[in-house]
Amino acid sequence: MNPVRSLLQVFGSRKMAALLFLGFASGLPLLLIGNTLKAWMTVEQVDLAAIGWFSLASLPYSLKFLWSPFLDRFTVPWLGRRRGWLILTQLALIVAIAIMAFQQPKQALQLLAINAIVIAFLSATQDIAADAYRTDVLEKLEMGAGAAVFILGYRIALLVAGALALILADRIPWSSVYLLMAGTMALGILATLFAPEPTETSPPASLSEAVILPFGEFFQRQGVLQGFLMLVFITLYKLGDALLSNMTTPFLLQVGFTKTDIGAIQVGMGLIATIVGALAGGAILSRIGINRSLWVFGILQAVSNFAYLAVAYTGKSYQAMVLAINIEQFCGGLGTAAFVAFLMSLCNQKFSATQYALLSSLMAVSRDILASPGGAIAQNTGWPLFFIITIVAAVPGLLLLPIFAPWNPKPATMTRPGLEEEEDLWETK
Repeated sequence: MNPVRSLLQVFGSRKMAALLFLGFASGLPLLLIGNTLKAWMTVEQVDLAAIGWFSLASLPYSLKFLWSPFLDRFTVPWLGRRRGWLILTQLALIVAIAIMAFQQPKQALQLLAINAIVIAFLSATQDIAADAYRTDVLEKLEMGAGAAVFILGYRIALLVAGALALILADRIPWSSVYLLMAGTMALGILATLFAPEPTETSPPASLSEAVILPFGEFFQRQGVLQGFLMLVFITLYKLGDALLSNMTTPFLLQVGFTKTDIGAIQVGMGLIATIVGALAGGAILSRIGINRSLWVFGILQAVSNFAYLAVAYTGKSYQAMVLAINIEQFCGGLGTAAFVAFLMSLCNQKFSATQYALLSSLMAVSRDILASPGGAIAQNTGWPLFFIITIVAAVPGLLLLPIFAPWNPKPATMTRPGLEEEEDLWETK
């Protein structure tokens, strides 16, 4: 078959269209309790250290594996095991984001934190269902395309919740911005209704089985020591990137850039750079394999943080800002493409909700917990030293790569579990 025609058939399918908008619904809440909320808090003159610690409001993203077995075991009485949970959480998110519009960061920081935690919990639950749906619905030859399309939708949501929200905030009240953002979640509901139902696999027979078997199967397959080191690696691989991303918006505001500057350049232009990076990463990954991609893209992720160090020294320079944002976001997109494919390759399809939730929760630990002291670190060290620390923070994850991701892998031991006659994604082509 013509490879171009085959590629168009894959990307043009109904499931890919659904994954695009499900990715959008998955990404939208993140910035609304992340950088966009931090921008609102910065404008309201909330203490910088409190802004940094506010990342802990996203803790449910790191703990979602605790309730993911419920989504593997139980089925909502409509739309199937995966789509039923999707639409339930999406309806709840519309309400929770709308309530955020009535918060007052300076006067009632605790209420704002509670609201943000509720949104994070609902969003994390939606992610459990969306990740499981993506893992279940994609055939072996669609995994790369499906991951790329989902990331594309996710990044478009970051553009809406980041760039558009910040630009609007210069013109209308923050309450109106959050009400508009709540309305856009309706796109996720439409995507869920439109999405094809994946082939049903038998769910775990009991809740205890849904809790125990996914973890036991993972460590039985990987080995206890190997499995533990793999989990540590997943936690640390994007730590430097997460530490940087946690504080870029407050940094750029303090340097003197406006909210419109940040919205248009950091989130707008940066989104394009991330999308290009993710698509390029997927293409490169298909040529050099997952192992080598993790090496190359991980190193580039770390080195790209030097670009923000340059901005810290040059001050308010639009040229330096544009260069830094594009370099960092492009390299981040490369790393994300390899990392998503890596996580999917580790999951057994019978327990996809729980296993993917566990793995992605550990990835979120970097963003939500390990990176949360970022504001305090920057406050105590100054921005130049802070950016050097973010580069150093990327090193431990890279040091773990030789243990289980050698440069020349052995394909026979690295196939994705749960599928028969799976194409070896680890083998370089």
